[in-house]
Amino acid sequence: MRPKRLISAIFLLLAYAVCASAQTDAEQVIRIGRNVLSMDDYMLSIRYFNQAISAKPYLAEPYYLRAYAKMQLEDYEGAEADCSLSLDRNRYLTETYRLRGYVRQQLGKDSLAVTDYDEGLRYNPRDKYFLFYKAVAEGEIKRYAAADSTYATLLRLYPGFDDGYAARGRMLFLEGDTVGALSDVSRAIELNANSIQPHLIRADIEVKRKNWEGALADINEAIRLRPHEADYYLNRAFIRYNTDDFQGALADYNYTLELEPNNTAALFNRALLRYEVRDFNRAAKDLEGVLALDPENFHARYNRGLINLERSNYQAALEDFAAIARRYPRFHPAFYAMAEAYDKLGNKAAAGRSYMQAENLIRAYVKNPERNPLDRPAIAAGRANDGRPDSPESEEEVMDRFNQLVTAGHAAETQLAYNDRIKGRVQDRDVIIEPEPLYMVSLAEGPASLQNGANYFRELADFNSAAYIGQRLYLAPAASVVPEDYDHLFALTDELAQTAEQSDRAADWLVLGIARTMLKDSEGAVKALNQALKLMPGYSVALMARAYAYQLSGDAHMVPLAIDDYDAALAANPRLLFAWHNKGNIYYNNGDLTSALGAYGEALAIDPSFAPALYNRGITYLRLGNKHRAFADLSKAGELGITAAYNLLKRMK
Repeated sequence: MRPKRLISAIFLLLAYAVCASAQTDAEQVIRIGRNVLSMDDYMLSIRYFNQAISAKPYLAEPYYLRAYAKMQLEDYEGAEADCSLSLDRNRYLTETYRLRGYVRQQLGKDSLAVTDYDEGLRYNPRDKYFLFYKAVAEGEIKRYAAADSTYATLLRLYPGFDDGYAARGRMLFLEGDTVGALSDVSRAIELNANSIQPHLIRADIEVKRKNWEGALADINEAIRLRPHEADYYLNRAFIRYNTDDFQGALADYNYTLELEPNNTAALFNRALLRYEVRDFNRAAKDLEGVLALDPENFHARYNRGLINLERSNYQAALEDFAAIARRYPRFHPAFYAMAEAYDKLGNKAAAGRSYMQAENLIRAYVKNPERNPLDRPAIAAGRANDGRPDSPESEEEVMDRFNQLVTAGHAAETQLAYNDRIKGRVQDRDVIIEPEPLYMVSLAEGPASLQNGANYFRELADFNSAAYIGQRLYLAPAASVVPEDYDHLFALTDELAQTAEQSDRAADWLVLGIARTMLKDSEGAVKALNQALKLMPGYSVALMARAYAYQLSGDAHMVPLAIDDYDAALAANPRLLFAWHNKGNIYYNNGDLTSALGAYGEALAIDPSFAPALYNRGITYLRLGNKHRAFADLSKAGELGITAAYNLLKRMK
């Protein structure tokens, strides 16, 4: 695969000063940036807000919007700084206090977050999310009485707010009030049976109470609601193990590794299960996988050493135990294990020395625990740690901890999600089944060649052969087009705009429109492509580009215009299967599933092996309830390389 190319060599020497010196309409740039933000393209939106800030640094809004984008990218320090800059310019923007408080919570600055929420509550004392976030922050800094008061106010004003009950339930659980915690999380579930967090919190409570059946019921419900979360399967495996359902636990570890092949906790736990049933070879393979990903994981190394003892690989076992002893020179079980390995190798003297070293460590500890502590490698985190216990432990207790199953941590964390008032649309974050993306004309090469067989766009190839401007065009799945250098792309767009304004060539306007599309400036792209089509009516490349630009706008009124352009492109090139595919996506997303089937069918009539259309037709059949047809299409799509199809097939079964 060739690397993506945004611009040809002719443009690589463009000075960034061209872009920087151009006159900027700050309000227009902010508007485009907001639109890009609504598409979840946070990196590009930041570029637009940077331009607005450069043009009018006294405006508060672009700093706030840039902070929001940084928050979504988990750059919490940068988001906090931008919020402060925004508030320096306008201290009455209450939403900025909410955002800064939220990112401060993510940074562990809960006391400062409470200050921000208090400031916001001065202007709007009934705001649900100021109250909610404040209560959570107060709980984190153990101001439980204050948090309880804030929760009481929140739930009095909003008695149907399930997240409030769930978060208070978690706090009560941490305080040791199990009865109150169960009451609150159960109330949260009554209010919203499809809320995942209360089920996770209740499962965590039931695990602590060793009510495994209750915990299993709740984790099962969480998995039903969000079936692609690897940590849920990891924790369910732990629960199943404790109900002696070894096969169920093994199946969950297997599926965790399907979702996350490099999940070291799942590999480690599966190894322990296999070790327990004496499947030594596969257990050792799993532990080797852990060590390949995390060479410092001494839990995996210790257990591999034990397995090597069982398999009579005494030298390999000795090497593992010796490595642990070097890292933890007071971890006495490693010396006992070394003694056994030496003994099996026939080196009685070394075995005796290792055995006596372990015995001396224990004697010294019993004589003076403070002065001669024993090493206690950390277990759950899977990282080296010389933490000391508060009280003596027997060797059996130490080894129980050293070999225990790893979980994904406490499921009962309060999952704060920023209450989103910027995007102007509600996203269902649990929706997994999505169609394969639209195809767009781009200056960047997609991940796979489209030059062979039925997947051939004649007019695009002709444009590239003619080398009108030295810039190649590509047809690529829109989701795969991620510009590598926005600075050059902005500079290129400015240069193209200057050229096009003095040109009567359709090619100049076409490439300008495509560049603006890549920058998600839908309005500017459509204007440029209109001019290209005015100069060259019916040109299928420009029609495909403009149809995508119409869809990019997110305006429902533009949908018929996009379909008209795809139809015009098909009139010019009846074998342009990408136009059929994109039309199918329009129909699918608008709920016209019958028309979507027809469009995907037309694409597949041109190329029966076009995997994206097969997958999309499969999920369309699934939505219509035709599982037989869905299974056939998804099976073929998976065979052709769309891995999501196999996951969906497994769920169908």
